[in-house]
Amino acid sequence: MSLKHDKKYKSIGIKISEYRLKRNLTQEQLANKVGISYSYLTQIEAPNVVKKMSLEVLFDIADALKIDVKDLL
Repeated sequence: MSLKHDKKYKSIGIKISEYRLKRNLTQEQLANKVGISYSYLTQIEAPNVVKKMSLEVLFDIADALKIDVKDLL
């Protein structure tokens, strides 16, 4: 799958992973807080996978990590 903004999606995924680790959360814990599947979160965070996500999911992830969504962009 080729996306116009694939580098941006990868960057967001990496930042999500970094903030999650700072909060001492596992991928499973964060996925549960957000209400998404563990496998979906692992795809979002994977640096070698481009995974589109909705703004709703992005906002929910930021809320669960207790950060402003702009910190992920």
